[in-house]
Amino acid sequence: MPLDLLDPDHDPVTRYLQLGLALGRHVDGLVDAYFGPTALAVTVTEGPVVPAARLAGAARRLLADLQTGDDPEPNRRHWLAAQVRGLHTTAARLAGEALGYADEVEACYGVRPRMVPEDALAEAHRRLDAALPGAHDLQSRYGAWREAQAVPAGQLEAAIASLLEDLRERTQRCFGLPEGEHVDIELVTHQPWSGFNYYLGGLRSRVAINVDLPVLSPGLAHLVAHEAYPGHHTEHCHKEVGLVRRRQWLEETIFLVGTPQCLLAEGLADLGLELVVSADPAERAAMLAGHLRPLGIAFDAEVVAEVARGAHGLEGVRGNVALLLHEHGVDVDEAVAYAERWGLLPRRRAEKLVAFLTDPTWRAYITCYVEGLPLCRRFVAGEPARFERLLTEQLTPDQMVAAA
Repeated sequence: MPLDLLDPDHDPVTRYLQLGLALGRHVDGLVDAYFGPTALAVTVTEGPVVPAARLAGAARRLLADLQTGDDPEPNRRHWLAAQVRGLHTTAARLAGEALGYADEVEACYGVRPRMVPEDALAEAHRRLDAALPGAHDLQSRYGAWREAQAVPAGQLEAAIASLLEDLRERTQRCFGLPEGEHVDIELVTHQPWSGFNYYLGGLRSRVAINVDLPVLSPGLAHLVAHEAYPGHHTEHCHKEVGLVRRRQWLEETIFLVGTPQCLLAEGLADLGLELVVSADPAERAAMLAGHLRPLGIAFDAEVVAEVARGAHGLEGVRGNVALLLHEHGVDVDEAVAYAERWGLLPRRRAEKLVAFLTDPTWRAYITCYVEGLPLCRRFVAGEPARFERLLTEQLTPDQMVAAA
């Protein structure tokens, strides 16, 4: 018998968990993490697959109940409603409802994607041209410089372990960490992403680093910070202790792709290194050099900092490529060429980006990086107490815009 998501005896949180788990059976990877009630998960995952149209209807009714009811409290209801709106969008699309890409992204994540003007990208190119002088064209120079920063495969695990320990200590000092938390690192291949945090519950994470392409040293500290300290692992741990264990808010036992939860998680994870090290690229590069040079890994911190200042303006290229693919109808080859030209990427990295943007699960997800970081940066405004709010509270994009 199909799972009854409409049982009025079910409270809104139980219905939300059921909805997320049931929708996850249609979309591989939509349930990013789950450590909630085992019996509920067994009921959903071992029963019949619920048709997407029925899930869309269940989401509409749950959203209506959240908007008109008084259980749970208003801020919590507001957060749940934003989450359910994202799940409804995914279910409706799977059921065949036509929806433009930008509309889909806005309904899922609470922000509307926008093209970054090419004038802004050209200005970033000019800054990089000054940071990397030479006789060849900028794309060749930048590409050659980036690939020359590859961490030798035999030293990658040692470099990650050193950074993990340092960033953990910094996060502990700044924001605290619950006793017993732990991160395991593994190197993987054949994935569309560069890194992934698998939160296992019980304050434990497994962080996977993709080595399909060489891992570049300038981004290594950011990668570790993003996935572990003070990024995804830290957020999951704080919310498991503060919201799940202390307050019994079981909606925090599931993490769902296609919801504003992801936008804020990616934004705070991208921002974290600025809070525990420095907003100054030179200071971040100096910190990274202190981990790489003792391992014999060549690293010019001054050049890395200058390149970081220039490359900052290219962050929007990924979002532009997604909009070109899904909103403007360009083909894969054109999208790869755009990423090569404006992102200054070698072809294999441009192809990897486009593969991520055409993956059925992840095609809209790039907005979480492109829009999540500036949203969180404006909200935090350099104040550690505001970053701690991101780690510990249920917030939505509209609330953050209003509070910034």
